[in-house]
Amino acid sequence: MSDREGLEAELKKLSARATQAKMDLHDLSEELPVNWPSITAVAQRAHDAFAELDRKRRELKQLGKS
Repeated sequence: MSDREGLEAELKKLSARATQAKMDLHDLSEELPVNWPSITAVAQRAHDAFAELDRKRRELKQLGKS
């Protein structure tokens, strides 16, 4: 498997993780004020997932330029 293929496979997993984090945040928002203490933790997981996805997308873009 090439570096590009490995990165694309990782991106697919990260995209699924980010989508799940987004849905968790959405679900939490619909339940408010129930579980309000978990807002920070759920939001942080979503932020981290999307930050990692963004980093890997930029990495793939750089790989394509070389």
